[in-house]
Amino acid sequence: MLVGGGTLKKSKKKPKGTSAATWTAVGVAAPSHAEQLAADAAAADAIIASTAADREKAAEAEDEAPEMVDADGVLRMGSGAKAGLQSAADVAAAIKKKQDEEKREAEQVMKKMGSAAQDTIYRDASGRIINVAKKRAEAQQKAEEEERKKREKEKAARGDVQNAEAERRKQQLKDAKTMTIARYADDTELNDELKERGHWNDPASGFLRKKKAGRSITGKPLYKGPFQPNRYNIRPGHRWDGIDRGNGFEKQWFNSRNRKADIEKLEYQWQQDE
Repeated sequence: MLVGGGTLKKSKKKPKGTSAATWTAVGVAAPSHAEQLAADAAAADAIIASTAADREKAAEAEDEAPEMVDADGVLRMGSGAKAGLQSAADVAAAIKKKQDEEKREAEQVMKKMGSAAQDTIYRDASGRIINVAKKRAEAQQKAEEEERKKREKEKAARGDVQNAEAERRKQQLKDAKTMTIARYADDTELNDELKERGHWNDPASGFLRKKKAGRSITGKPLYKGPFQPNRYNIRPGHRWDGIDRGNGFEKQWFNSRNRKADIEKLEYQWQQDE
């Protein structure tokens, strides 16, 4: 076997007077070491020459590329600033000028295209155009209707006293818009409001307050006879027949409070006796 891909073939003919076989070379013989080095050097030179040619070609293309030159013949960069050494203020001014010009050009294009280019056309599954403004108005009206129903439901869940108190606070806020900041002793409304306030430690307050005899906060008449006390001190209406139809919770609540107070009083007395 030869190194360069050639092979040795054994000859079938034997010359006379010899007993050993003879061999003949088949194929191309392997190049020598010097030839291999020369071939490698030639390939390297070819690669270097090709690279240098590509660089020269790219440089020529860059030189031939169009430059951004304005009307004054000044070379400018893509941002609009001048090329070369300059101050930061000049660079900022040039960039702002370029942005303003681009903005004006965009506005002119939009003006030429008209408002139709700004509005998006929506279509349904069948391809018909959807009126977006109408849909938005319907959605807003539906939201307002739901909000109104919610307020009415909350108002219906409250009692007459709570609703009357809410109306009174609303009226106070409305009156506060025209009310002066400083209120003096001759303010009739303020004096009436102070007289209506109850003070548990003022025995003469009953002579000053203007009580609505037999009337509730809502203005309805009240029951004038005796009745079972409750936690909120609410008097029955004038149509009550005097029969307690409750489940007895109010009575149990008072009994529990009284029993707790009695136990605390007895515990205190026992501690004093010890």
